[in-house]
Amino acid sequence: MCRTTISRTLPLFAGVALVGSLAWSGGLASGATASAGRAAVKAPHGAYGNFELSNWGGYVAHETPRSFTTATANWTEANATCRKTSEYYAPWVGIDGWNADTVEQTGVQTDCSTGKPVDSAWYEMYPKLPVFYSNPVSTGDKITATVSASGDTYTMTISDLTKGWTETTTKSNSNAESASAEAVIEAPGGYPTLKAVKFTGVEFNGRPLDDFSLIKLETDTKSPITYTPTAIKNGEDFNMVPES
Repeated sequence: MCRTTISRTLPLFAGVALVGSLAWSGGLASGATASAGRAAVKAPHGAYGNFELSNWGGYVAHETPRSFTTATANWTEANATCRKTSEYYAPWVGIDGWNADTVEQTGVQTDCSTGKPVDSAWYEMYPKLPVFYSNPVSTGDKITATVSASGDTYTMTISDLTKGWTETTTKSNSNAESASAEAVIEAPGGYPTLKAVKFTGVEFNGRPLDDFSLIKLETDTKSPITYTPTAIKNGEDFNMVPES
């Protein structure tokens, strides 16, 4: 597949809504601790409207405010090979963040700062800092995650079905619009080498992913590999794969 080249106005961080990255900063809250996350690093990225290339890779549905009440996804923690200690990425599911100033999200970060991949589950209510859970996560683990909205209140639940743990956090943000939902991978530090990230059972508002008009994103970072979403299968499943 040939990589699509799209021209866009620069700089990305001026005149474009900023959204939270995985950000990885070791923010703390009661009942959660910073694990192997990046310390004191905050790396917002620009939302590109409907452009095909993005720091995100996956599928986004964008509608009017208060359109989304739930976003759910399952994935298997992919085997990652670190090339640089600056690399860190995460699959996540969330509400908001597309041309918005807030994101309500949860997922699992893979951090290469030690030279080897280290996985950590987290949630984030951007622009507040992300919070990392101390629960163990390993390559090959089956993860399920849901973000739900009720008015200004958001509940972020993530479970490691392989390890047998679940974390649920509820927070409020009166500025959040609930105007988009996404199941994506993201890498502010650049992507490690991945064979595939496999998303299954992706639903927004309890409906299959392909019920929505979707923005399809392939990754656009300085990593040497571009990751592209496959076509959706069974209405709810897709993989993020290296561009060939």
